[in-house]
Amino acid sequence: MLQFFSLVNIMLQSWDVNEWQYDNNSTFSVIEYSHLISLDITSVHLDYVAQFLLETKAHLPRLTELKVSYDQLKMVTMNFTRDATQRNFSKVKRLIVEESTVFSKDVYQYFPSL
Repeated sequence: MLQFFSLVNIMLQSWDVNEWQYDNNSTFSVIEYSHLISLDITSVHLDYVAQFLLETKAHLPRLTELKVSYDQLKMVTMNFTRDATQRNFSKVKRLIVEESTVFSKDVYQYFPSL
């Protein structure tokens, strides 16, 4: 069972450089990581962040720890307003970002378990 996952890949994976902006994913099935509790995507291209965090691409029902670039997180969540990412964050208790950041009120609303 995959509980901890760390990915390092700064290369673009998709043909469409703006694919991370699309919420529709009718071409592919949603991948469920049913046992994943910790995800480290600090050293990846933006489209990998979207692949793991968009609920139209992945379902992370037990994720409690997320390590990610704050700037990429803001982009993929569309400044913490995107509904298609919020469900995967419902149980995240620990958000680790590389940069020293004081989180806004929006972040705490988006991550209700912080």
